Amino acid sequence: MAAALQVLPCLFRAPSRPLFWGHPVARLASGMALSEQARQLFESAVGAVQPGPMLQRALSLDPDGKQLKVRDRSFQLQQNLYLVGFGKAVLGMAAAAEELLGHHLVQGVISVPKGIRAAMERAGKQELLLKPHSCIKVFEGAEDNLPDRDALRAALAIRHLAEGLTADDLLLVLISGGGSALLPAPIPPVTLEEKLMLTKLLAARGATIQELNTIRKALSQLKGGGLAQAAYPAQVVSLILSDVVGNPVDMIASGPTVASAHNVQDCLNVLNLYGLRAALPRSIKTVLAQADSDPRGPHTCGHVLNVIIGSNVLALAEAQRQAQLLGYRAVVLSAAIQGDVKRVAQFYGTLAHVAGAHLAPSTAGPSVEENAKLRELAAELQLTDLQLEEVLAAVAEAKGPVCLLAGGEPTVQLQGSGKGGRNQELALRVGAELARWPLGSVDVLFLSGGSDGLDGPTDAAGAWVMPGLTSQAAAEGLDVTTFLAQNDSYTFFCRLHGGTHQLYTGMTGTNVMDIHLLLLWPQ
Repeated sequence: MAAALQVLPCLFRAPSRPLFWGHPVARLASGMALSEQARQLFESAVGAVQPGPMLQRALSLDPDGKQLKVRDRSFQLQQNLYLVGFGKAVLGMAAAAEELLGHHLVQGVISVPKGIRAAMERAGKQELLLKPHSCIKVFEGAEDNLPDRDALRAALAIRHLAEGLTADDLLLVLISGGGSALLPAPIPPVTLEEKLMLTKLLAARGATIQELNTIRKALSQLKGGGLAQAAYPAQVVSLILSDVVGNPVDMIASGPTVASAHNVQDCLNVLNLYGLRAALPRSIKTVLAQADSDPRGPHTCGHVLNVIIGSNVLALAEAQRQAQLLGYRAVVLSAAIQGDVKRVAQFYGTLAHVAGAHLAPSTAGPSVEENAKLRELAAELQLTDLQLEEVLAAVAEAKGPVCLLAGGEPTVQLQGSGKGGRNQELALRVGAELARWPLGSVDVLFLSGGSDGLDGPTDAAGAWVMPGLTSQAAAEGLDVTTFLAQNDSYTFFCRLHGGTHQLYTGMTGTNVMDIHLLLLWPQ
């Protein structure tokens, strides 16, 4: 690991005992268990997208300190710099901005997850904390990544600051994943509770982040370019850490500094798709009916510079580099994994079987049917950046272990009342898929972890599995099918082997979607 890279501590539930407690450990030539290597690669991915270094690469001051340079643009500084921010990575971004620009900052307001300052202090991450007498006011809210009254107070404080700016001022906006929940400002008469109810219903029915944000923007005072409009005529520079596939700036945190390209019909299409239009509260119907007749006209953002400073691609690239140092043939599959978690799990299970057939010396390779199934699943998931033929060729040419890496954000359609998150559910489903086929003389491990360190409303970042998962679970009286039917993956992994299959990091201070690792090691 390069010296400049901040690597986060990342431990499984019971680090004081063997990671494969109670069942055989697959030891590698390096003396490190597969699970330990997977953990190390996840650490390196998250460490590569820490907010401070990324912000520092995007910003600089000229030698006399009177101009702020952002990429190829320059902005005059004369006690006219203000800062707002919202998102899971924004505390560290604000700390880095304060370090670089502190004496130029007049005032700031940021909205960050509840408990993040205490978590960073416990972890000794002083570089992610503001100075003791900072001019930046911090609001903590959105517990369990859901908008709440604390986040609403933060959003109103941010709006108040923006509305007070003049044409001589410069507003630096820091945005990261989780920003939507941390910037709730529903358009009256819609209440926070009504907007949250609709968002929960959409999420439970499997709505994508793009669909969720289309609705959020239509009902918000600040999303969909609303913050940029509130700050006009001040100049606005937005530095964005992406947590959305493809890095569309209008979708990250619901695009508060990007003019919305969606209209009421787009919202109605989403609501119709999930059967929710008829059940809308009167307040939401009222706001949607008025949306296309805003007397202020459509939002324009010509006074805004939006800059992506980090994404899942950077995290995967670092994990790939680390895997190569560990002796793997490392290949990035895709940074655009999305779609129903069941189909994503089938894709990974089939990929493991096809790749394992290439690696096992005693087999003739995968069958025509297996290859066809893999291609069918890849096409269904619309993985636009996946070069499947090149990936399989690289696996076939490998003379040793293979590491396949991917990132993205699958969706889970909630059917039960259990506790879990998309990473733990994906890992559990992949474990079930791996048990369906014999993988012969190839050890396989799959890990899925959220880069923010929190998977859904749980304290785990994710989990890892191997082909023996279902039989090991059965030996402990755990039925995988029952836990999946209840969306209860967190409880399952807590009980399995005392929780050693779960990945724990605590809040990482960053957020670039999820990291998926598929390790294959020929015996």
